[in-house]
Amino acid sequence: FVHQLVTWRRVAALCFGAASFVHAQDVKRVRLGHSFTDAHPRAAAMKQFAAAVDKATGGKVAIDVYGSATLGSEDKMLIAVQSGVQELYMGALSPIAARKKELQIFDVPFIFASDAEAAHVLDGTVGRKMLDGLADMNLQGLVWAGGAFRNMSNSKRPLGSMADMKGLKLRVMQSPMALASFNAMGMNAVPMAFTEVYPALEIKALDGYEHPVVDMYANKMFEVQKYLTITNHVYTPVALVASKKWWASLTPQQQAAVQKAAEETRTFQRKEELRQAAEVVGELKAKGMSVTEMPPAELDKIRAAVQPVVDQNAQAIGPEFVQAFYGELK
Repeated sequence: FVHQLVTWRRVAALCFGAASFVHAQDVKRVRLGHSFTDAHPRAAAMKQFAAAVDKATGGKVAIDVYGSATLGSEDKMLIAVQSGVQELYMGALSPIAARKKELQIFDVPFIFASDAEAAHVLDGTVGRKMLDGLADMNLQGLVWAGGAFRNMSNSKRPLGSMADMKGLKLRVMQSPMALASFNAMGMNAVPMAFTEVYPALEIKALDGYEHPVVDMYANKMFEVQKYLTITNHVYTPVALVASKKWWASLTPQQQAAVQKAAEETRTFQRKEELRQAAEVVGELKAKGMSVTEMPPAELDKIRAAVQPVVDQNAQAIGPEFVQAFYGELK
């Protein structure tokens, strides 16, 4: 009897272990990478997204979120997602803009006048087509998750005119349009991965960079930058994208749950980005930064200086796409 009892217990343990193994196999544990610090609203949004997906799929899709570029720079993460090594990415798509020319439209200076305009276009027909157009790069575009206007900072002087910009060594996104635009403004534009920017500013290899104010504060740029100039020159959206390979492994129900969670998170993310942007300029002042606004007359000069670049790139991006984009914007 004792022998039988021991045998039954062993069988039960094996059955329980097998059931646990099958359950573990059923769970799709994946990685989501982004470059934002924990203090950033985008980091909070991605944690909320992971929790929403976990709940909606009954724990069958478990997302581990890695921030602060833990999984690599934005371009490296995008390559990893394309190859299926990483399942999800949230951030700018500028690293692939050279190969997906429609994305360069976001580097056109002063294309959007407000966050509401940007959200309307991104959530509309054109924005959806841009996300769907990533399929040939092995990417599943989920949503345009948020975005922000970019401003300029530097360590040398306040910028009160276009002439003040001349010669400043400024980091720009790795985009042909951004590079040409800032050179046209008279700056020495340097394309550089964002993970390398802070050290370059610290050792004065760069004079400045341009970024949304929330990111400046979250990345403690006030430690290496003295002057902030509000220009709102470019609106940079961020997207939540998935690996096509991973997306295909999900059931239709799981795909629907992930998509719905992405759309709900987008609303939260945008709201938090706007709330923090309204507060953070005061925080940067408190940390010792001098904050000024570029006068409207000087902004007009900047627009005129970059217009030839805009015209030239409109042809490269594709006249039909540009026309459809501006049509939705109107």
